Amino acid sequence: MAISLQKGQRVQIGLTQAGVGLGWDPNLGTGQDYDLDASIFLLGSRGKVPADDYFVFYNNPESPDRAVSSSGDDRTGGSSDGDDETLNIDFSKLDPRITEMIVVVTIHDAVARKQNFGQVRNSFIRIYNAQTTEEICKYELDEDFSIETAIEFGRFYKKDGGWRFEAVGKGYPGGLEYFVNKYT
Repeated sequence: MAISLQKGQRVQIGLTQAGVGLGWDPNLGTGQDYDLDASIFLLGSRGKVPADDYFVFYNNPESPDRAVSSSGDDRTGGSSDGDDETLNIDFSKLDPRITEMIVVVTIHDAVARKQNFGQVRNSFIRIYNAQTTEEICKYELDEDFSIETAIEFGRFYKKDGGWRFEAVGKGYPGGLEYFVNKYT
């Protein structure tokens, strides 16, 4: 049975291959599509990506070690199967320098479209076994982010020889640029 995570809660992953599904629905009546983008920063021990291509997103869909890949860009949200975008992780292939992975969701062109996460509902991240599709845990973002255009949903981190996941749920107004400046 899947664990329903609360903000700050952590869980041991214990998988070789994991899927990270992200989903959202735009609020009805807003008049525009919401293009949310899932990205993941693979960080070394100094809290930075070892090279730019360890930042996986729709324009760089695979890490150089082939351990992390993106499903691509869903430009509307509200997928009928629940996951709008997916990140795939093969922990056995990860470059040994990687000690942490930050999963973020940002709104594409948020300033020009005058959009923020307060106009999005039913946002979640779920971790599942990529081999069996069994859901391990799910974190539903239930806060109202009225000015934020970027959310750090969660992070994977290495501890005691294994990988764990922490539900973070922290919003920022700087969009994707905020995270790029922070982690590269």
